[in-house]
Amino acid sequence: MYGFKKADMIIYNTLTKRKEEFKPIDPPNVMMYVCGPTVYDYFHIGNARSFVMADIIRRYLLFKGYNVKYVMNITDVDDRIIQKSIDQKKDSSEIAEHYTNSFFEDIEKLKIKRADIYPRATAHMQDIITMIEKLEKKGIAYNVKGNVFYDVSKFKGYGKLSGKKIDELESGARIEVNEEKKNPLDFSLWKKAKEGEPYWESPWGNGRPGWHIECSAMSCRHLGESFDIHAGGNDLIFPHHENEIAQSEGANGKQFVNYWIHFGFLNINEEKMSKSLGNFFTTREVLEKYPAEALRLLYAQAHYGGPLNFTEDLLAGTRKGLEKLNNLAELVEREINTSEGSNSPEFNFDKYLNEFIESMNDDFNTPRAVAAIFDFGKEVNRVIAENENINKEFYKNVKEFLNKTAVEVLGILDFSSLKAESNGRLENDLIELLIKLRQEAKLEKNFRLADKIRDELKEIGILLQDGKEKTTYKISK
Repeated sequence: MYGFKKADMIIYNTLTKRKEEFKPIDPPNVMMYVCGPTVYDYFHIGNARSFVMADIIRRYLLFKGYNVKYVMNITDVDDRIIQKSIDQKKDSSEIAEHYTNSFFEDIEKLKIKRADIYPRATAHMQDIITMIEKLEKKGIAYNVKGNVFYDVSKFKGYGKLSGKKIDELESGARIEVNEEKKNPLDFSLWKKAKEGEPYWESPWGNGRPGWHIECSAMSCRHLGESFDIHAGGNDLIFPHHENEIAQSEGANGKQFVNYWIHFGFLNINEEKMSKSLGNFFTTREVLEKYPAEALRLLYAQAHYGGPLNFTEDLLAGTRKGLEKLNNLAELVEREINTSEGSNSPEFNFDKYLNEFIESMNDDFNTPRAVAAIFDFGKEVNRVIAENENINKEFYKNVKEFLNKTAVEVLGILDFSSLKAESNGRLENDLIELLIKLRQEAKLEKNFRLADKIRDELKEIGILLQDGKEKTTYKISK
């Protein structure tokens, strides 16, 4: 039924600081690498934003007909993992394995499609060592008593991604003093083993890799020395991605990545998320109260490259907006199964699909794409209200549009879980009603009833948390 226009797709490239037409190296194949988790803790909702938006970009590339090879690394050896293993008196591999499994559990809940490959740093030691050896042979890396550093002065393009200049970095950056380095900007490729830490054998002695070299080695191993897209959070532009470019291009002598995509910061109530401020939320905590589709819709309502201010009220409002879409989907499913009408009302499906495509073609403009879906839903509801005996074909076309856009690309709708979502909304409304009754009881100084509501909710696994402004709840495992 659809005859949508096939327009060129443009992407804002952090490397060139401008929007560019997307031209894969080997069309229709697209090679895409995304910086994944460092598995020392549950990932937070800021990480989730990057993971979800990368997932949407991948989904849209698939929608456009590209064959996407999607790689997301897992950093399973790192200072923070080692520190946690020391704090908990466990082996670092045990810590990494636990939080790797938790990562997979949480991305499944978030409706994120599995990557084609999840390379782990510990499984790519030979690739890492080989790349460091190449840099050393070219005189770009140097060894000091088992510690190997990258000599930033030997790479002319250093700073081209972040826009930073070496002389300004040297004079202005707060860099840890290390007398072994030739230059304070030089960074670690291989770290000499310390007592009690995990290590691997290497030409420079026992040790472990630096963080940056892991991604360079793994991405080149699975996607080639030059590939199409590298994505990650804005906080990774410098030094991580800058150092990846220096390592990969220094070792291989060719452009590392053609398009760099970076995701904006997420703030909580206009403040930077921080455990010390008490505004730190893990993804699994949020998903205990809200469906994944609501969180995905919240992320999609802001452009991926800009900042996003997260508030619980905003997420609750997004959930209510999502209910409109779910209500339409439930109606469509019901009518497809029961309608015996013959009326075929006029409706320009192509118009809305083209609006969606044109929005996504323009640097993955998800706010406009979301607006196109909701405008579509509003118009469908109007047509349904003004017409009788509508035939099944109309409803099938509505479902096809929703499947192409809200389901397949944005992941904000799931026809298979509409009943479960409806039950979830009912559960939430009932709990909120009990919280309201408890507040009224407290105002009337009926503390016995207020405590009874709290205690009996706790008995069934619902923990109330009284805050300064409102009472929230958490479902315990």
